[in-house]
Amino acid sequence: MVISVGDIDLGGQVVLAPMSGVTDLAFRRSVAACGAAMVVSEMVASEELVRGRRDVLLRAEGRGLSPFTMQLAGREAQWMARGAELATEAGADIIDINMGCPSRQVTGGLSGSALMLDEDHAAALIAATVAATPRPVTLKMRLGWDLNSLNAPRLARIAEDLGVAMITVHGRTRCQFYKGSADWRAIRAVVEAVRVSVIANGDIVDGSTARMALKHSGAAGIMVGRAAVGRPWLLAQIQSYLERKIWPASPNAAARFDIFRAWYEDTLALYDAGHGVRVARKHLAGFIDDYCDPEAAAQFRGHICRLQEPQAVIDAMQEMFLRGHEAGIAA
Repeated sequence: MVISVGDIDLGGQVVLAPMSGVTDLAFRRSVAACGAAMVVSEMVASEELVRGRRDVLLRAEGRGLSPFTMQLAGREAQWMARGAELATEAGADIIDINMGCPSRQVTGGLSGSALMLDEDHAAALIAATVAATPRPVTLKMRLGWDLNSLNAPRLARIAEDLGVAMITVHGRTRCQFYKGSADWRAIRAVVEAVRVSVIANGDIVDGSTARMALKHSGAAGIMVGRAAVGRPWLLAQIQSYLERKIWPASPNAAARFDIFRAWYEDTLALYDAGHGVRVARKHLAGFIDDYCDPEAAAQFRGHICRLQEPQAVIDAMQEMFLRGHEAGIAA
């Protein structure tokens, strides 16, 4: 199945979730190069984007991505509208509205999933964003604030009536944060409430969970989050499994190293060298953990994640992949 957002054909149904501190431009490029249908930026605060804050402008980068999808967050219509205008000027093909982030820092400022508590205010933000750009606007939210306010279907209808082209639902409430299990069945109420495509999100880590999420939710597609860290090829594997019901092999040692190196060098180019080395470590750990058995992974992490020089990191990762290939460690 292929999903369309407005007049944009995504070419598949597996999307990379927006994750703060994770889905920077380098990681999105890597996942896209491996075959994901769509990748979404880190959450970009609309007011700070308008004010030109340097770190926010970096999060908003989308050079070389097609489609380029930027997620905006905010609590005031004027900033969301101006943010959407700037995103359009920057080349964004799709603009996503964040009404799903559960963090206390975001909800404390009445943004993210806190907007689900005030449907009229949420509607005003959606309307302002849609009116400010000719690009398709999408919406990401949760089931509701808590189990006593599961208003995702109603808010989805409001969003659709205002012109939103696609809706993503994380199968938890805000008050659940990431605890317990995502309720994919509860997403079905949103699917049945609207005509636009709905994407199911939460606890999707492989082909079988993707198929179950689609079956229980009735959604048109799925969104994958932290399971992709260290495995930029995961989304393409899931897409292949959904189409053919056969789980494709993971890249071999040489291919993994090539993917790692391209991503690592892109990361260093995105930031200054010292900061890039530090930012990369969470992803480095993912590459190591996915490739090695737990004992070997602990040894490699302890060594590689302490290295300061970029070339030393590249050399150590190459040695790890070579050793793993020789020892049959690779998954």
